[in-house]
Amino acid sequence: MPAHSNLSHCGDDSLDSDFELISPSIGQWPHFEPALRLGVMASGNGSNFEGIQKSISSNALDADIQLLVVNNQGCGAEQRAHRLNIPCQVLDHRQFETREGLDHALVKAFLEADVELIVMAGWMRIVTPVLIEAFPNRLLNIHPSLLPSFKGLDAVGQALQASVRISGCTAHLVQADVDTGPVIAQAAVPVLQDDSRASLAARIQSQEHRILPWAIAIAGLNWRQTI
Repeated sequence: MPAHSNLSHCGDDSLDSDFELISPSIGQWPHFEPALRLGVMASGNGSNFEGIQKSISSNALDADIQLLVVNNQGCGAEQRAHRLNIPCQVLDHRQFETREGLDHALVKAFLEADVELIVMAGWMRIVTPVLIEAFPNRLLNIHPSLLPSFKGLDAVGQALQASVRISGCTAHLVQADVDTGPVIAQAAVPVLQDDSRASLAARIQSQEHRILPWAIAIAGLNWRQTI
């Protein structure tokens, strides 16, 4: 997969809301036979989860979501799954004594759903080697910063505090250390002078919806080529 960039606009002296940089740039979507079998994990509103499904429904991403797992019953992601008629399972982290206990339950659920790749689309829990090692190089996360900058919680707030002029999002493979692992795709957005957490987060999220399905396709292609 070519690792080149798509730069639509960047002024000589200033960044504005038309600036867009995605790497690798979104090109021809690969075809999978059979379609990729996805598992998705979400904790909140679920907009990235629905963004993946929209990419599938538009015949861009050649995949099927086999199972969504949420850890907060009644969250937006669960409601979206019901509306989209996608199987959903609640695994409330509060019901498990350890992170490893939750991850063992996740592994069981995804194996039973015959999942190939797992996407952490706003999963607000630290995962352990139990899950990572069960799906090596097949666990993908989306993070609202240009990693390795601003790891961990409140990446958007961290970017504003640091007064950076460019932020963005990163889709990466998951390793044991939080927000590390090989980068699959990134998108950059400007940080405007009057940005709040909400306005910058919204600009970043719009790019998450674009690069996450593309990163799934790249990761899926890499995985299928190794089996």
